[in-house]
Amino acid sequence: QVQLVESGGGLVQAGGSLRLSCAASGSIFGINAMGWYRPAPGNQRELVASVTSSGSTNYADSVKGRFTISRDNAKNTVYLQMNSLKPEDTDVYYCNVREYAEGTAYEHNYWGQGTQVTVSS
Repeated sequence: QVQLVESGGGLVQAGGSLRLSCAASGSIFGINAMGWYRPAPGNQRELVASVTSSGSTNYADSVKGRFTISRDNAKNTVYLQMNSLKPEDTDVYYCNVREYAEGTAYEHNYWGQGTQVTVSS
């Protein structure tokens, strides 16, 4: 059973920085992506940033140039460095691990509990 433990959220002033961490434990398939999502309409979640096992990254347009995602594969930990924070970045951020097998239909997602990020005036 995979468990994701998030940390690093909190309250910061506009223009400040936070660093989110998410440590995954349990049996995770070697081919995977780790990332951060926030709530979207219709009980969905939208991508903030993700990084694959090989290091490929993907970012929401709204955070490009300000946020940086990275991972430590040996520790199964993903980080989100959040710089130049804006009030509109305020949200709950959920850690995600997506297991997949290239060329097959196998895919499974694991989710953290969410950590609050609040950017004040």
